[in-house]
Amino acid sequence: MADGQDDYPVDASAQSGPRAKLMQEVALQMDAIETDFGDSYEIGRVITIVEVIRPDGEVGLRVRAGQYPWVALGMLEAAKKVVEAQGEGGAGD
Repeated sequence: MADGQDDYPVDASAQSGPRAKLMQEVALQMDAIETDFGDSYEIGRVITIVEVIRPDGEVGLRVRAGQYPWVALGMLEAAKKVVEAQGEGGAGD
C-alpha cells in the first residue's frame, strides 16, 4: 500500500464481508506505515474514502474526515498530488 498499488495478495477470508474487507485494508495500511516509518511515529489526522457498491449496482462514495472541512480539503489536495506522482512513476510518499 505504500506505493498506492493493489499489489497485495487477495485473501479469501477478507472477502467474507464488507467489514472484513475494510479491516483488511486498514491492516495493510498499518503494515505499510510501519515499514516506511518504523516504530517512532504518531498517527495524525485520518480521512477514509470508501466506494460502496450495492447489490443493484448502484455505487456510492463514503467520506469520513474528523477535522475542519478546510483541513480535510487540504489533505485531499496533498493526497491528489501523491497519487499523481505515483501515476508518473514517482515515489509519492
